[in-house]
Amino acid sequence: MRNLHKFKQNDKNVVLDINSGSVHVVDELIWDMIDLYVEKALEEIYEILSSKYDTDLIKEGYEEVKELEENGILFTEDSYIKDIKFNEEKIVKALCLHIAHDCNLKCEYCFASQGDFDGDKSFMSLEVGKKALDYLVNNSGNRRNLEVDFFGGEPLMNFDVVKELVHYGRTLEEEYNKNFRFTITTNGLLLDEDKMNFINEHMSNVVLSLDGRKDVNDNMRKTINGEGSFDIIVPKFLEMVKLRGDKDYYVRGTFTSKNLDFSKDIKELYNIGFKSVSVEPVVTEPTQEYAILEEHIGDILKEYDKLSKDYINIKRKDEEFNFFHFTIDLNQGPCAIKRVSGCGAGVEYLAVTPEGDLYPCHQFVGDEHFKLGTLDTGIQNNKLVDEFNKANVYNKDECNDCWARFYCSGGCHANAYNFNNDIMKPFKIGCEMEKKRIESSISILANLND
Repeated sequence: MRNLHKFKQNDKNVVLDINSGSVHVVDELIWDMIDLYVEKALEEIYEILSSKYDTDLIKEGYEEVKELEENGILFTEDSYIKDIKFNEEKIVKALCLHIAHDCNLKCEYCFASQGDFDGDKSFMSLEVGKKALDYLVNNSGNRRNLEVDFFGGEPLMNFDVVKELVHYGRTLEEEYNKNFRFTITTNGLLLDEDKMNFINEHMSNVVLSLDGRKDVNDNMRKTINGEGSFDIIVPKFLEMVKLRGDKDYYVRGTFTSKNLDFSKDIKELYNIGFKSVSVEPVVTEPTQEYAILEEHIGDILKEYDKLSKDYINIKRKDEEFNFFHFTIDLNQGPCAIKRVSGCGAGVEYLAVTPEGDLYPCHQFVGDEHFKLGTLDTGIQNNKLVDEFNKANVYNKDECNDCWARFYCSGGCHANAYNFNNDIMKPFKIGCEMEKKRIESSISILANLND
């Protein structure tokens, strides 16, 4: 159907106008009418629908659909491509600083090979960290708001450098009229009162890694001695969230083929006391025993459907609960460039290793094919940068006719490469999951806004 996507979920008939992003929750008459409107004259529509609806109602519905079309919120054409100017100047706005290529957990699914990214264990020095912040400032053009994520391995293992870099960043703000938004991702083992207080004062967001149910978490997220981490981490995370107050945080988990009933993990995290939750599908090669494969997709889609029903019930009682993948902006969301090109990896978002090497994002670190340059030399592999800059929904064949393209923005480059050896070929399983999450999100809003 012309530039529309229709679906039914959670007792709602939803019509999405793909190009404008307009969402219409409709009755059965309009649902049937839209299928006929483009190709049939009103007289033919009368004939087809007269056995089901009153003639006056059919005419009223036809006029309603016509008005929506005339107002530019139904059957609209794509206006993005002619207006978009991609990042030709290669402006950088965000860095992922690999503060520590070492970790005090040994998670089974870790894409970073237990923190060392298939290399030597190492920590980022203060000198390299300062060079990274200088690089960001000097390559950010007129952009004022900049983002820095302290990542690992486990960044708390090198926390003194984290603190010094935050303070250094604040001096750069004054000198260059920039604003740093610092975040940190941690497994929590080393959290103590001093670290919590510093993080809560200086970090705009904190990501706390925990997979959900104790048995699920401890099966994958083990300490160095092979014991589960759940009982150690949960009290620290609860204290962290309590001290954090109204500042942003996420408890972030990973689901694999071993826990396809992941809605139980999300509800467990909520029941423990966490209001902001994200549980993501594992990113790994398809040869791993815990990888998510095409054979799992049916169960996963049913699980998202089940979760959406539970989520509606929880949100009606507790508005503060937020599941990341069910959060959707129906007011056109981010700017047009973000809607068609996604995270900006390899162009405006870069990862920096402890040695100062530059990669498109944290999930490519360690693969020499994706090394872009160093902090000292700057970007040297401009051909690869251009490839990432062109990785948008207009240049990906699978995305051209996909109704979800302006929500997923072409999907994750790392997943595409891991499964298809090509960042331009989206990960099919990821696409199916994303489409289901979008439908679920819209149906949830439709129910909560009744």
